[in-house]
Amino acid sequence: MELNIQEMIFQFVGGLGIFLFGIKFMGEGLQKAAGDRLRDILDRFTSNPLMGVLAGMLVTVLIQSSSGTTALTVGLVSAGFMTLRQAIGVIMGANIGTTVTAFIIGIEIDEYALPIIALGSACIFFFKNQKMHHLGQVFFGFGALFFGLDLMSSGMKPLRALEAFHDLTVSMSANPILGVLVGTIFTVIVQSSSATIGILQELFAQGALELKTALPVLFGDNIGTTITAVLASIGTSVAARRAALVHVMFNVIGTIIFMILLIPYTKFIGYLQQSLDLNPEMTIAFAHGIFNVSNTIIQFPFIAVLAWIVTKLIRGEDSVIDFKAQNLNPIFIEQSPSIALGRAKEEIVRTAELSMKGVQEAREYFNTKQKKHADMALQLEDAINTLDKKITNYLVAISAKPLSDADSEQHAILVDSTRDIERIGDHMENIIELVDYQILNRLTLSTEAQNELNEMFELTISTLNDAIQSLKNFDIELARSVIQKEEQIDKMERLLRKRHILRLNNGNCTGNAGIVFVDIVSNLERIGDHSVNIAEAVLGEQANIIKHSNGA
Repeated sequence: MELNIQEMIFQFVGGLGIFLFGIKFMGEGLQKAAGDRLRDILDRFTSNPLMGVLAGMLVTVLIQSSSGTTALTVGLVSAGFMTLRQAIGVIMGANIGTTVTAFIIGIEIDEYALPIIALGSACIFFFKNQKMHHLGQVFFGFGALFFGLDLMSSGMKPLRALEAFHDLTVSMSANPILGVLVGTIFTVIVQSSSATIGILQELFAQGALELKTALPVLFGDNIGTTITAVLASIGTSVAARRAALVHVMFNVIGTIIFMILLIPYTKFIGYLQQSLDLNPEMTIAFAHGIFNVSNTIIQFPFIAVLAWIVTKLIRGEDSVIDFKAQNLNPIFIEQSPSIALGRAKEEIVRTAELSMKGVQEAREYFNTKQKKHADMALQLEDAINTLDKKITNYLVAISAKPLSDADSEQHAILVDSTRDIERIGDHMENIIELVDYQILNRLTLSTEAQNELNEMFELTISTLNDAIQSLKNFDIELARSVIQKEEQIDKMERLLRKRHILRLNNGNCTGNAGIVFVDIVSNLERIGDHSVNIAEAVLGEQANIIKHSNGA
């Protein structure tokens, strides 16, 4: 029978595309249905490495991507939500969670793929309910996964007749390390271990590979999936690079152990296949699951050692932002609302300092266009939003207690200050988005415009710093200087707008670049306004203290 190479390639490539889309679409549907709970799961249930393993498993099952879980984990480590040791537990759990896809593939429901796709489509197009939409995504993705797998299987059937493929399988059988390399390289290319293991399941089901040849390829697939995390960590934080390296080490060490035990492991999987009457796809799924579970059990006691190794290999201090509130102990609310207000004020000052650091990072991003500054600014903005909610809830709890007139006024001032700090974070995020727009559209600001914006950045940051210090130390003179500096910011805004119009008229500046310039100026002016609000709160508090002391 003559081989139709074109049909074979088209079916395989098309099937692979549908399979990858199915996994992604199903994962997105599950993620949307779960909402913000995924991050909460990783935040709350990683108090120790064992809980981290369970949390990593659960989240990976929900989003159908170990790389996605690793990326979430890296973000949480950078944000100070979890330690590197806890993150290693999550990464181990992610490796176990990703085996679920192989078990799903092992269930023989290929013939029902199209009806499942139809059911998913009906949920998406005929229902207005958001939950039904998310459920439709899950069904559609689930069906597409099997439909793509079926197409890939049809495309791979003629492979056994190809002499080159036969020679490769003979070579891999004689040299298992070659199988590991083939699995690693193919997964690096496809960027999905679920896809390459799915292909491996089909090849094994068709008799194109023997078990002793398939297992080294399986181990290589697990190494290959770590490359995604490695690529994602390039140029990012120290914590991100350490987490990515742990992911690589975990799978490489596991592969070395199982390659040493390859002959007994092959016999064990063969025994399972016969005794449990497993189909070929489920046999590979069991081999994959046992590999990752055993690997986790073996390496789990050495988490501290892995953390120590990666810390030594990747040196440097990482700038960790602590998202967790440090001063909001609920005990103070019960014991003394007045003390609780003081603790809330300390947390507000800490949040304000994060907002100032965020504006400084936004300035660095504007000047250098280095992504690390944008990432740090956005992490800071995320931290500000998280702390804003916690502070607001704490202040609400305080308001339920009986407060003196002076404490009531201080409470109102703190509520307003919290709102102002959160808004500063929003304006800092706006500036990051404007610089992103500038980079995306390759817009260039004139040297004059660049210098003017840097001057305004400097004045705004100085004003914000004075406002924070006035709140922190209850410094009336600093609060008054903030109001004077903000007047300078307002004058500068008007002056820069006039200069910008002159540059536009003279053709020294393009319209799109001008939009970036004017919007950054506007956001800096708004940061100045919020700084004044904080300073005026301090002045208002001083006036209240004088009033109450006179009344006494």
